[in-house]
Amino acid sequence: MDANGGAAFTATDHAMMARALRLAERGAYTTKPNPMVGCVIAHGETVVGEGWHQRAGEPHAEVHALRDAGERAKGATAYVTLEPCAHTGRTGPCADALIAAGVSRVIAAMRDPFPQVDGAGFETLRAAGIGVASGLMETQARALNRGFLSRVERGRPWLRVKLATSLDGRSALASGESKWISGEASRMEVQHWRARSGAIVTGAGTVLADDPALTVRMGDDTPFVPPLRVVLDPGLATVARGRVREGDAPTLYLHAPDAKPPRGLLAQHAAVPLRDGRFDLHAVLRLLAERGVNEIQLEAGATLAGGFLSAGLVDEVLLYVAPVLLGERARPMFDGLAIDTMMQKLKMAIVETRYVGQDIRLLLRPEPST
Repeated sequence: MDANGGAAFTATDHAMMARALRLAERGAYTTKPNPMVGCVIAHGETVVGEGWHQRAGEPHAEVHALRDAGERAKGATAYVTLEPCAHTGRTGPCADALIAAGVSRVIAAMRDPFPQVDGAGFETLRAAGIGVASGLMETQARALNRGFLSRVERGRPWLRVKLATSLDGRSALASGESKWISGEASRMEVQHWRARSGAIVTGAGTVLADDPALTVRMGDDTPFVPPLRVVLDPGLATVARGRVREGDAPTLYLHAPDAKPPRGLLAQHAAVPLRDGRFDLHAVLRLLAERGVNEIQLEAGATLAGGFLSAGLVDEVLLYVAPVLLGERARPMFDGLAIDTMMQKLKMAIVETRYVGQDIRLLLRPEPST
């Protein structure tokens, strides 16, 4: 049975929703801060229209699909990966567009928890006599929009830590230098993970040691919205240096409340409270959520990475393991975990494993402590 007590979803329903999810994923680099949404309009097994949300401020997936379908939308079923909106933002309500087009049924993968929607789209459709069902492939739909859902439901972005490590688990030399542990193929793949992020976060130490640009370099014409570059710099020691200030991507410096920005500083900056002399990392994530950031990619040293992990704020680890050894004097992946017994070990679930060039890439997620 479906989530609304109606007839069970058919094989055709599953096939159409899978197609809608693939369409939604095409907006991974461009829809932020909006969710990725795909829509397929069909009569039985015959697709008459399809579309996806391509960029914030532009038409939603349902509008693109309805335009594609034209008059053929009448009496059709609309498969959409997220509840159609029922409010007017930068675009009109998609629920109204579906009603006007005369679709007979709407199947959604999931309800939209965004406060201005959150069931109102379903209510609008039902009030117009359109059949509504939801919950089809909801797990896949939630995974696709994990960043958006994290921001709306938890009040903080989804946090991914990107690390390159040697076989002996070292992330940088004793000097702090970490260029380049991983191979070129891994560094190219990282650009795609950066492109889907709303912000790339680093620390002042990494800016001073490696001078990263933290930009997206796709190497082709793939469209993307440049992620915000965020530097955690308590005393604003790096505002006058570094490639992180250059280029078209925006940069935000987060600093301690008592830091005094230099006169004439043009870059964005904001104060974040400290806790025991260190940034309140929960406050950092709340601030970025308020700025519309869905996903964060943390590319920082062991101290900052360890701080987020110790605070329970890491949602996944993107780990590239290179076939090299750096030795005992090199730095670990995470500092400050204070693990003294095997009972305290942090368990990681392996979500995905693959070769990238000569490196092994692991996607890991912390397991809940028992």
